[in-house]
Amino acid sequence: MHQLFDLMVEEGASDVHITVGRPPVVRKHGRLKNVRHPSLTPADTMTLLEEIAPERMITEFREVGSADFGHAHGTRARFRCAIFRQRGHAALVARLIPNRLLSFEEIGLPAQVQQLCERPRGLVLVTGPTGSGKTTTLATMIDAVNTNQDCHIITIEDPIEYYHEHKMSIVNQREIGIDVPSFAEGLRRALRQDPDVVLLGEMRDMETISTAITAAETGHLVFGTLHTTGSARTMDRIIDQFPAEQQEQIRVQLSVSILAVISQVLMPRADKPGVIAAFEVMIMSPAIENHIRKAETFKIPSTIQTSKNLGMFLLDDHLFTLAKEGKISREIAYSRAQSPRGLKEKLEGTASGG
Repeated sequence: MHQLFDLMVEEGASDVHITVGRPPVVRKHGRLKNVRHPSLTPADTMTLLEEIAPERMITEFREVGSADFGHAHGTRARFRCAIFRQRGHAALVARLIPNRLLSFEEIGLPAQVQQLCERPRGLVLVTGPTGSGKTTTLATMIDAVNTNQDCHIITIEDPIEYYHEHKMSIVNQREIGIDVPSFAEGLRRALRQDPDVVLLGEMRDMETISTAITAAETGHLVFGTLHTTGSARTMDRIIDQFPAEQQEQIRVQLSVSILAVISQVLMPRADKPGVIAAFEVMIMSPAIENHIRKAETFKIPSTIQTSKNLGMFLLDDHLFTLAKEGKISREIAYSRAQSPRGLKEKLEGTASGG
């Protein structure tokens, strides 16, 4: 495994897949590629897994069929590892976590997002599918707080991916399964630990979402993630987590606690090797607050479109710009769009106003 990790670091691969009946496979610039090696046997995959998995993770793997953990590869890199059973055999996927935190400019986020890190309270959500770079965006935002403000930052992660050193702020990072049993428990405890900023690696259930909203209302800056795409869908997903009789109250709480929703997708570049992110940015405004309160989330996209002066923009508009500049292919743009047909018309110049 250590040789494979060295290879990943040297080649700039993002993931490695280990499964029976195939050589190790690495993902580079979004594409899968076999490593020159014989196909792996069941004994091979188990040996590779045992080489890096802590004892308690092997126990969890044997008991429930899967486990997740972070692995430090010396000082060269860290990996987020997932081990699981498939067809009765061991399999493993490891993702490379870059050692270096990226700047807002390198990620491609506008200045308005950077300003959110200076707010004293509220909820900032970073959303997108798995592997869309949410963790990297959040790490950059936490680093901005850590560098520029004297705060107590508590992160609750599964597993810890980026390590943050204490700068102007104190940063305490808690890992699920090692430092705390669950996100909900970690967040509940965090509120008694004098935090200014709380990062929630995932908002998985109603209890965690509800506590996060309350924390944002009561004077904390809360960062969280959801596996949704688009601001309107994110609002709907949060509200739908609650029973019908609570939804009105949650709408009111959300309308006053949400600061922003940043949705992102990661795509292979067309102009050079590598990947690039496209974003949708919704920043709370009186109009959007009104849409959430009145259960009119379907009106959010048109409000984003007419609020560019506030730093907002839609995912499809960002995809349009990236495709127009030749940074991504049109096919990739259509595959990631919220409205593929609308984007296609716009790119082909057949939309009204050309």
